[in-house]
Amino acid sequence: MKVSETKSVHVTFTLKGSVCPSVQLNNKHLAQPDYVKYFGIHLVRELTWGKHITTKRKQLDLKLYWIIGRKSQLSLVNKLLVYKLTYLRGLEL
Repeated sequence: MKVSETKSVHVTFTLKGSVCPSVQLNNKHLAQPDYVKYFGIHLVRELTWGKHITTKRKQLDLKLYWIIGRKSQLSLVNKLLVYKLTYLRGLEL
Protein backbone atom coordinates (compact mmCIF):
# COMPACT_ATOMS: atom_id res chain seq x y z
CA MET A 1 0.00 0.00 0.00
CA LYS A 2 1.41 3.35 -1.01
CA VAL A 3 0.71 6.28 1.31
CA SER A 4 0.69 9.81 -0.06
CA GLU A 5 1.94 12.48 2.31
CA THR A 6 0.19 15.20 0.28
CA LYS A 7 -3.24 13.58 0.69
CA SER A 8 -2.81 12.41 4.29
CA VAL A 9 -3.79 14.50 7.30
CA HIS A 10 -3.37 14.15 11.05
CA VAL A 11 -6.32 14.83 13.34
CA THR A 12 -6.10 14.26 17.07
CA PHE A 13 -9.54 13.79 18.58
CA THR A 14 -9.57 15.38 22.01
CA LEU A 15 -11.58 17.72 24.18
CA LYS A 16 -8.43 19.40 25.47
CA GLY A 17 -7.36 22.69 23.90
CA SER A 18 -3.68 21.80 23.72
CA VAL A 19 -1.94 21.42 20.37
CA CYS A 20 -0.47 18.00 19.63
CA PRO A 21 3.01 17.62 18.18
CA SER A 22 3.18 17.35 14.41
CA VAL A 23 3.47 14.01 12.66
CA GLN A 24 5.86 13.35 9.81
CA LEU A 25 5.51 10.97 6.90
CA ASN A 26 8.51 10.57 4.58
CA ASN A 27 10.13 13.54 6.33
CA LYS A 28 7.19 15.83 5.50
CA HIS A 29 4.87 17.28 8.12
CA LEU A 30 1.22 16.23 7.81
CA ALA A 31 -1.46 18.90 7.88
CA GLN A 32 -3.50 19.19 11.10
CA PRO A 33 -6.98 20.42 10.15
CA ASP A 34 -9.81 20.92 12.66
CA TYR A 35 -12.00 18.42 10.81
CA VAL A 36 -11.68 15.71 8.18
CA LYS A 37 -14.22 14.13 5.83
CA TYR A 38 -14.16 10.33 6.02
CA PHE A 39 -16.70 8.20 4.11
CA GLY A 40 -19.00 11.22 3.83
CA ILE A 41 -18.97 12.01 7.55
CA HIS A 42 -17.31 15.18 8.80
CA LEU A 43 -15.28 14.22 11.86
CA VAL A 44 -14.45 17.26 14.01
CA ARG A 45 -11.47 17.39 16.36
CA GLU A 46 -13.75 17.79 19.41
CA LEU A 47 -16.01 14.92 18.23
CA THR A 48 -19.12 17.08 17.82
CA TRP A 49 -21.73 16.77 15.07
CA GLY A 50 -22.15 20.49 14.26
CA LYS A 51 -20.03 20.58 11.08
CA HIS A 52 -21.60 17.40 9.70
CA ILE A 53 -25.16 18.53 10.42
CA THR A 54 -24.73 21.98 8.84
CA THR A 55 -23.14 20.45 5.74
CA LYS A 56 -25.97 17.94 5.35
CA ARG A 57 -28.56 20.70 5.87
CA LYS A 58 -27.07 22.69 2.99
CA GLN A 59 -27.16 19.60 0.77
CA LEU A 60 -30.77 18.92 1.74
CA ASP A 61 -31.80 22.52 1.02
CA LEU A 62 -30.43 22.19 -2.52
CA LYS A 63 -32.32 18.94 -3.03
CA LEU A 64 -35.54 20.34 -1.56
CA TYR A 65 -35.43 23.23 -4.00
CA TRP A 66 -35.85 20.76 -6.85
CA ILE A 67 -38.76 19.09 -5.04
CA ILE A 68 -40.71 22.19 -3.97
CA GLY A 69 -39.35 24.68 -6.49
CA ARG A 70 -41.32 26.51 -9.15
CA LYS A 71 -40.57 24.01 -11.94
CA SER A 72 -41.38 20.94 -9.85
CA GLN A 73 -44.24 18.77 -11.11
CA LEU A 74 -45.33 17.99 -7.55
CA SER A 75 -48.81 19.23 -6.66
CA LEU A 76 -49.13 22.33 -4.50
CA VAL A 77 -50.70 20.28 -1.68
CA ASN A 78 -47.71 17.90 -1.62
CA LYS A 79 -45.20 20.79 -1.86
CA LEU A 80 -46.85 22.38 1.16
CA LEU A 81 -46.72 19.08 3.03
CA VAL A 82 -42.99 18.66 2.32
CA TYR A 83 -42.35 22.26 3.39
CA LYS A 84 -44.22 21.84 6.67
CA LEU A 85 -42.51 18.55 7.47
CA THR A 86 -39.01 19.86 6.90
CA TYR A 87 -39.01 23.52 7.92
CA LEU A 88 -41.84 24.09 10.38
CA ARG A 89 -41.29 20.96 12.47
CA GLY A 90 -37.50 21.30 12.47
CA LEU A 91 -36.84 17.90 10.94
CA GLU A 92 -34.26 19.08 8.45
CA LEU A 93 -30.93 17.30 8.74
